[in-house]
Amino acid sequence: MITYEYPLNERIRTLLRLEDLFERSRHFIARSDPHDHHMALLTLFEILEVVSRADLKSDLLQELERQKQVLVSFRNNPDIAQDALANVLRDIEQAAGALFSMTGKIGQYLRENDWLMSIKQRTAIPGGACEFDLPSYHYWLHRPAEERTGQLAAWTSPLHPLRDGSAIILRILRDSGRPQSVSAPQGMFQQMLGGKSAQMLRLRLDPALACVPEISANKYVLNIRFLAVNGEEPRSQRTAEGEVPFELTFCNL
Repeated sequence: MITYEYPLNERIRTLLRLEDLFERSRHFIARSDPHDHHMALLTLFEILEVVSRADLKSDLLQELERQKQVLVSFRNNPDIAQDALANVLRDIEQAAGALFSMTGKIGQYLRENDWLMSIKQRTAIPGGACEFDLPSYHYWLHRPAEERTGQLAAWTSPLHPLRDGSAIILRILRDSGRPQSVSAPQGMFQQMLGGKSAQMLRLRLDPALACVPEISANKYVLNIRFLAVNGEEPRSQRTAEGEVPFELTFCNL
């Protein structure tokens, strides 16, 4: 099954983007080829752009505190696994503590690194990081892989509190919904929301159906159109024919 997640507000959209970028960063840093480490550095620059939102840290701290207060109310509830609850509360406290310890403007230590910023500026130009453009970067890419890995980790790890705080909130968000099995006759699905609040939609779809969801939603109505795809043209405007069964989950913090 393929899972498609659709954020319904800007905050969740930002958290999903951060999750994707940090996972990509982890993947490329763990490898040793210079091309992989080039991609790791480009990903770090993308992370820097996303975390530059002035209110991201405070948003995460406020949401973690809110979730902590909600979960604390479940202590001594016989219907709740207390060990699991204690683990989540511990994770929240650790993540909040790490976030609180982040001082100054997020990512400022990267902006103050003139060498990194010169690479960032050149990589914004297609093909702008060739060896004749950035000979010192070309030299760095030929340093031992262990050395490059250590430096990439040192540049990325100070941002990990944002990664960890986001991961906890997204985990709680994903666990908040109850999946329901529905279907889209002739590839079209519509559901009136009637004021039902949600911050993210999750769709699970059998890849054998060879279609992808096109989602639009507001506080009144949800519309999903399933577009047929084939191996030659992943993007198609043709609506899938017949009935498309899928799993739909409304997630809300």
